[in-house]
Amino acid sequence: MRFSLSLLAVFLGFGFVYSQDIKNDKTSEHSIEIVIPTFLGNDQRNYYGNVAPSNLNVKWKKWLGKGTTIISRRSGSRTWAGAGWTGQPLYILEDGVPYLIQGAYDFNLKKIDARDGSIVWQYKFDDVIKGTGTAWVNPNAKGEKDRVVIFQGSRLGVGNYLDTKHIPSFRAISYLTGEELWRFDVKWTGSYSRDVDGSALVVNDTLYIGLENSLFTLLNPNPAKASMKNEMLQPKIYSEHRLYRNEDVVSHKSNVVTEGSVSRLGSHFYLASGSGRVFRYNSESGKLDWEFFIGSDIDGTPIVTSDSCILVSIEKQYIPGRGGMVKLDPRKDPDQAVVWFHPTEDATLSSWEGGIIGSAGTTESYNDKSLVAFVGIDGYLYVVDHKEITSQQEVSWDGNRKFNTPKLVFKDKTGASIATPIFSNNRLIVATYNGLYLYSYDQDNNFERLAHFPTTFESTPIFMDGKIYVASRDGYMYCFGD
Repeated sequence: MRFSLSLLAVFLGFGFVYSQDIKNDKTSEHSIEIVIPTFLGNDQRNYYGNVAPSNLNVKWKKWLGKGTTIISRRSGSRTWAGAGWTGQPLYILEDGVPYLIQGAYDFNLKKIDARDGSIVWQYKFDDVIKGTGTAWVNPNAKGEKDRVVIFQGSRLGVGNYLDTKHIPSFRAISYLTGEELWRFDVKWTGSYSRDVDGSALVVNDTLYIGLENSLFTLLNPNPAKASMKNEMLQPKIYSEHRLYRNEDVVSHKSNVVTEGSVSRLGSHFYLASGSGRVFRYNSESGKLDWEFFIGSDIDGTPIVTSDSCILVSIEKQYIPGRGGMVKLDPRKDPDQAVVWFHPTEDATLSSWEGGIIGSAGTTESYNDKSLVAFVGIDGYLYVVDHKEITSQQEVSWDGNRKFNTPKLVFKDKTGASIATPIFSNNRLIVATYNGLYLYSYDQDNNFERLAHFPTTFESTPIFMDGKIYVASRDGYMYCFGD
């Protein structure tokens, strides 16, 4: 039985709100059911699918391709295969047939038949695609082409640099046809990026997204309302809000990039920025009305919990203390907002110095537990109970203040990861640089490793009807199952 997400929320007794419930668009010639419409499934970023498998047998795999991207004038180019961070697929039922929407390093956004991995259409961007898109049913569609829209970002474009005049790295694509509906020119700001990695949320007639130029941007998503500007059909801008201060640009050497996705709780929207700040936007006042300063680079997405708090991952960069995971209560003043802090060990991988790059996974959509999972650059999977505080205190990211810690439920050596672990009602799925891990857990929070598939993953998986879908850096899209 397939629940709508709104019914599932009532069934589990949670009070979270979805920007777009699972729905059947009966006005279309096609029956469209958007099951996983955005990164981590919903506007609170805590839904990953319905039923997970008990093993990691390969059902099918599909070559996604590879592409060459320019890192910078100084660093030159890199060739990447498959898909990476965040790289989570969307899941859509069309006339009862399951399809995935997957961005890849070969520059193409792909519509994939989830039954066998065959590609239905591809839309080519100007550069590699790293982030996860967002699917939206357009209530004011003029026809089939703009009935269901995918909003997707990419890197800034091969041959483009930060000072290039126009960087249309965020676009609207028709789900049914794969045609471009509009493109958005990302501005040059105090940030050293004009890429788009984050996933949008659409609420009523407004699209909300944090761009890597660190502008929280509100757009009109409707293609019919787009207009020509700089020889591009572009969406109307409602407002823009800067997610950094001038002193952050100096202290972070322009690394004030916003890479995570926006999350939502009621009329409040949450974003974490590479400026080292967590912001709350109030849609009723139209202003940023709460700000929490950490000081590190922050790459992950704020995750909303059932007790109306947010979980924020902290990278070990620009700070004297350790990185880790922090739970914040945004109903309180910033100086009183920390509920707990769980550090990870310092470790170096690539350009990362430690802490957590990905986001937290939770059990909020699946049972009455309050488990949170995250993996650090230190190579460990941590599972904690976010509602249970221990008597232990840990020195925070500033190397000075001490905060309470949550109860550690489970810890395992998995290897480093920048993906987000995902829970089902009785499974935990963890994608790492050492492979994909599958765990079971019971009512008493006893965890057991069931399976391991060794290859390199940066992308976050989804699961549906006993299958797991995830893209790998080895170049392939995988479907795993029993």
